[in-house]
Amino acid sequence: MIYTVTLNPSIDYYVYVDTFQVGGLNRMSHDIKYPGGKGINVSRVLSRIGIETKALGFIGGFTGRFIQEVLTQEGIATDFVQVDGDTRINIKLKTAEETEINGAGPNISASQLQELFGKIEEMDNSDTLILAGSIPSSLDDSLYSTMMKRCLDKGIRVVVDTSGKAMLELLRYKPFLVKPNQHELGEFFGVAVNTLEEVIQYGRKLVERGAQHCIVSMAGDGAVLITADEAYVANVPQGKLINSVGAGDSLVAGFIGTFVRTGSVQQAFAYGVATGSATAFSTDLCTQERIEELLPQIKLTQAGERTS
Repeated sequence: MIYTVTLNPSIDYYVYVDTFQVGGLNRMSHDIKYPGGKGINVSRVLSRIGIETKALGFIGGFTGRFIQEVLTQEGIATDFVQVDGDTRINIKLKTAEETEINGAGPNISASQLQELFGKIEEMDNSDTLILAGSIPSSLDDSLYSTMMKRCLDKGIRVVVDTSGKAMLELLRYKPFLVKPNQHELGEFFGVAVNTLEEVIQYGRKLVERGAQHCIVSMAGDGAVLITADEAYVANVPQGKLINSVGAGDSLVAGFIGTFVRTGSVQQAFAYGVATGSATAFSTDLCTQERIEELLPQIKLTQAGERTS
């Protein structure tokens, strides 16, 4: 089973306003509501490509019920811990100049946190756990470290997708996959990472510190997969960028879902890039049909063999 953890999920409320006036009355042309959070995105994409998954995390109130209902409608198993406050709402104002207002999220009690740990304790070495997104300010910064240590002791495969230099501390627990983008990779080491050679150089540093696989996304320049023995570069398929939100989460889902199914790192990487691109070319998360359309365009070359 592939489990995802979303510590601070949300309803992502997209509001479309043709002409926004500060201080005036504005009327939306239309709106869309999605269950949000990186782990939830991963579970939604895994389900769409036919991979069994279960979403974990914290939800509460009427907003939490909305998330639960949507995931159930999509056939996704859930085992959330119920909290006292309402799950947050993130407002995405779509107008001439886009604006975001993100909610803070509810407080998590010690007993609720222990309930989540109890669900992790029930996993075994046939399972995969995906830790995606930042840790809420109300929780201890070392939370992912504690979770990953328990998973390492139990032989559970862990994927971690979070930002900030604290991620470097998680490498000691030998995550199966880390997935920074090019900018985040530079932030880890306090440098600017601009070229393919620099992406591979600093990606290898993450592998040397413990990551088994490192995928670095480079927006329009494709992505790079780095392991202890090799590095592969993937191109970006042809398509119009519509919405980059969730593209990285989709790449993670496509990679780990395909690896669990096939055991091939190269197939998983190609499918992951197609999956991330399919989301970037869509208004919502990708569909399997769109992924399959893009997959033949994905070409992998070993580092040093890239052609123009």
